[in-house]
Amino acid sequence: MHLLTKVNGLSAAMATMFAGGAAFAQAAPEALPIIGAPEPGGIALQTPATGLSEQVVFLDNFLLWIIALITVFVLGLLVWVMLRHNARANPTPAKFSHNTPIEITWTLVPLAILVFIGAFSLPVLFNQQEIPEADVVIKATGSQWYWSYEYPGEDIEFSSFMLGREELEDFGYSQDEYLLATDTAVVVPTGQDIVVQVTASDVIHAWAIPAFGVKQDGVPGRLAELWFNVNPGMEGIYFGQCSELCGLNHAFMPITVMAVTPEEYEAWLASGGTDFASLMDGSINQIELAAVE
Repeated sequence: MHLLTKVNGLSAAMATMFAGGAAFAQAAPEALPIIGAPEPGGIALQTPATGLSEQVVFLDNFLLWIIALITVFVLGLLVWVMLRHNARANPTPAKFSHNTPIEITWTLVPLAILVFIGAFSLPVLFNQQEIPEADVVIKATGSQWYWSYEYPGEDIEFSSFMLGREELEDFGYSQDEYLLATDTAVVVPTGQDIVVQVTASDVIHAWAIPAFGVKQDGVPGRLAELWFNVNPGMEGIYFGQCSELCGLNHAFMPITVMAVTPEEYEAWLASGGTDFASLMDGSINQIELAAVE
């Protein structure tokens, strides 16, 4: 798999070079904490970093309470039936086969519950699907098995490949980020609406960042969109993965996103996507480890 990754990486680098774009490798800036990552033994959703993910987490917790109450109620009915209507407690069974009030109740009550849930879930769905006017547009293209990115109008293009175990420390990551970290990262500013155009070059892929509350299939020949706005103060590194079963190395095409302040993002753009201005500690951190010229 590592050999295949290297071959794919060389091919992508050559393609980018001939296309006139910059191909580079990024190290994780020390000032950026890792926020959006899975935790060993974790059972909850990741810490929400956007308004969308906050709504998703709220809806998940809200539905959990409703499911718990329904489960307890149904369990209580089953226990009551077993105790009240067994052959020993009720040797002479009733002869009727219908009960109109009960039948109306078990039809209307679930319907009311669904309407109640819909009143909370539909606004969340609409908010996800109604794409706002973008402050930043990024095109993400899934390929077997890596992601390629373009910043339209900024002359920035690069591909992201998963880092092998022996490469993680060289790029500023630890072994805990194996299968998560990539050699390049999508850089976005906080507090701005980011629209990601998702497509694919071969089979169906899916671009997903759990901490952002976004997931969108990339279909060859079609262009889909998702959006998010990272909350100010949530600057950090976030990980995602392809969430569509796309082939043999499906598990080896992760996504890395660096959310930075608008000032840092502008400095990154000014560098052509090769330098990272860390305003948090007042220094300039070079994130270009290798350039293909």
